Amino acid sequence: MSNSSSETSSPAATYVRKGFGLKAEVQDTLAADYTGHLVDLLRARDYSLNVGETTIRLAREFGFCYGVERAVDYAYQTRIKFPDKRIFLAGEIIHNPHVNAKLREMGVVFLSASGKGFDYSPVEAPDVVILPAFGVTIQDFQTLRDLGCVIVDTTCGSVLNVWKRVEVYARDGYTSLIHGKYYHEETRATASQVEKYPNGQYLVVRDMAEADMVMDYIEAKAGLTPPRTPLSREAFLEKFSVGASDGFDPDLHLDRIGVANQTTMLARESLAIGAAVGEAMARAYGESHKAEHFRTFDTICSATQDRQDAVMELMREPMDLMVVVGGYNSSNTISLAALCAEQVPTYHIADPDDILVEDNAVRFRRIAKHHVEDTMAPWLPTNGPLRVGITAGASTPNNKIGQAVARVFAIRGIDPASVV
Repeated sequence: MSNSSSETSSPAATYVRKGFGLKAEVQDTLAADYTGHLVDLLRARDYSLNVGETTIRLAREFGFCYGVERAVDYAYQTRIKFPDKRIFLAGEIIHNPHVNAKLREMGVVFLSASGKGFDYSPVEAPDVVILPAFGVTIQDFQTLRDLGCVIVDTTCGSVLNVWKRVEVYARDGYTSLIHGKYYHEETRATASQVEKYPNGQYLVVRDMAEADMVMDYIEAKAGLTPPRTPLSREAFLEKFSVGASDGFDPDLHLDRIGVANQTTMLARESLAIGAAVGEAMARAYGESHKAEHFRTFDTICSATQDRQDAVMELMREPMDLMVVVGGYNSSNTISLAALCAEQVPTYHIADPDDILVEDNAVRFRRIAKHHVEDTMAPWLPTNGPLRVGITAGASTPNNKIGQAVARVFAIRGIDPASVV
C-alpha cells in the first residue's frame, strides 16, 4: 500500500489488517529489542540450566505468542510506512510496559480510555490509528471509520474467533455469558459484538463464584431451591451493573445462554463455568430445554492453553519457587501465576528490575491478596541446592525473561556472562 493521499482516501486503503509487507525491514530491529541469549541457551539445553547447586527450569511454552508478535510487528511496520504521519494507538498494543515504552520512544501517541471507549478527540483524518491485539469495541471502530483516518488493525485472530461466536449468539437470540474481566479491553470489545443486533444481550462473570450467582437465579426462577440464597432481581442488577448490557433483565435474558470467554482467562475455569451453567439449566427446565436454550464453546486461545499446560507440566517437577514475568495488568500472566501459586511459592514480577540483586530482594504481586504488591528480603538462599522455575505471559519479550534469569544467577553468586 502506498503512503500517498490518493490511495489512503478510499475505505479499502484506510483499513489495514495484513501489514504493509515490511516484515524484513523491521525484523532486525525487533530481534535486537526482544531476543534473549539466556532464553536461547535454555531452549538449546532442554529448558534447563544447571550451574553448581543452582538449577533454572523454563516452561516449554512461554512468552510472546503469534498474536502478540504480529501486533508488535505491525506496529513497527506502521512507523516505517508512515514516517511523517502522526500515529496513535488505542490503549496499549499489548500488556507489557517495555513494548509500550518502545513504541512511545518511536513517537506513537497512546490514546486514553474515556468511559466505555477511547478519547479520539486528538485524531484527525490524515492520522494513523493502530488497534491493539485485544481489539476495540464496534463503537470505537465506527468512530475511527467516520474520522476517515488510516486504521491498522492488529486484533488477534483468537479474539476474532470469540467475536464471531458472540455475534452468532446475539443473532440467534442467546445472551452471551462471558467469562472475563468486564474492565479488560478484550472483554469490552467482545461484549460490544452483541450490539450488532437490536436485542443482543451480554453478561460478564469474573469467576465461578459469580457464575454461581447466575445459576442460583436461574434455578430459583424455575421454582427450585438452589444451594445458595439467590439474589433478588434488584440485587442481581446491582451486582452486575457494570458487567451487563444496557437493558439486561435477568428475568428475561437468562432463558437462552451462550457461553464464551476472554481468551486469556484460566482455561479450566472457563470450561467448568460452561459445564456448570449447562447443568443448572438442565436441572431447572430439563435436558430438552438445555439442548435448545444453551450453547457453549471453548474459546480459550491455543497459546494461552499451551502456556498453562506447560507450566502445569513443569510443576510436576520439584521446584523451590516459581518466577512469573509479565505485566501486572496482563490477564494471561495473572492466570499463570495463579496456577503456580497453588503448588509452590510464586513471585509475579512485572520487570526483571523487580529482582534486586544487591539486596537479595524481590518486588512482586501477591495473587492471594487482591494483587497487592509486596517486597521480600532476603529472597533466595545464597548457598545450598535451589531449583527455580521460570515462565512468562504471552506479552513478555524473551530478553526480559533472560534478564530475570540473569538476576537469579547473580544473587546466587554466579556471573550470568559465564553461563555458556
